[in-house]
Amino acid sequence: MPSAAGPAAAARVVVVEDGRATAAFEPQPGIVKDMVTRGLLKFTGKEEIVQAWQTIVATQDVVGIKVYSAPGTVCGTRPAVVSAIVRGLLAAGLASSNIIIWDRHLADLRAAGFDEVARHYDVRLAGSADSGYDGKAAYTNELIGNLEAGDYEFDKMGNTTGRKSYVSKLVSSNMSKIITVTPLLNNNLAGVTGHLYSLAMGSVDNLRRFESHAGVLAEAVPEIYALPALSDRVVLCVTDALIGQYQGEHQSLLHYSTPVNQIWISKDPVALDVLAIQELERERKARQMEGGEANLDLYHNASLLELGVSAPARIQIEIVK
Repeated sequence: MPSAAGPAAAARVVVVEDGRATAAFEPQPGIVKDMVTRGLLKFTGKEEIVQAWQTIVATQDVVGIKVYSAPGTVCGTRPAVVSAIVRGLLAAGLASSNIIIWDRHLADLRAAGFDEVARHYDVRLAGSADSGYDGKAAYTNELIGNLEAGDYEFDKMGNTTGRKSYVSKLVSSNMSKIITVTPLLNNNLAGVTGHLYSLAMGSVDNLRRFESHAGVLAEAVPEIYALPALSDRVVLCVTDALIGQYQGEHQSLLHYSTPVNQIWISKDPVALDVLAIQELERERKARQMEGGEANLDLYHNASLLELGVSAPARIQIEIVK
């Protein structure tokens, strides 16, 4: 579990814990909702949950809740956490049509159970890759990538390679605020499938070129996240730490997972991701397992771009039980 930092703290993280939050790896929705409520009240300093949410979003906002759904319902972002957030936004006065649950692929969202959440609350469900790309918003990197069908420049004037990654129209044109909700999940190149990786790699095309080497990813992910179309819209980051999976990355592996029964809330994606890397390493050590080298350069680079705080000693942790 994250531990409190010293007086030089520059990032603030609220950690809510409840040992009843999961049972046999299944989230308990009522308890999870209460955890999200208590965490947001603590984080905002408000006494009423409606007031708390209104410090984060305005009623006219179109809010995109970015999840990581590829591993499924157990070790990806859990629908119970997202449901609690949706209920809070609705209570704060947002129209259901102004709430979008999204990830890169609509098929992954449906397979992970988010279509049921969308139907229940009458909110929107969308895939960034399915929505097309914005020709006016792009990230340029000298590394050449092999374009795929659906990429913005694919087969334009015969193009099969490109140096640009274009931002999805879903992100650039269809939402004014973003809330990222990521699982506590290992990533072999990034260290953790956290807020930086999830939003950056879920928002642009021509991205396979960045997944060939940890050093390449450490440069590209922070620079993509720093695009105004992404970072300027992020208003809250929630780490779904109900379960921690410390090995694997794209699928649920329960034999490499442990219940943590926590929700982490911050506006600092870097701090949350650094704490997640530390937590997963603790889980590996508790089982006497070797871990790969954490890609700390990625988080140092993000800090240099002023996306957040990467030094653990400067992260203030407030625990709510």
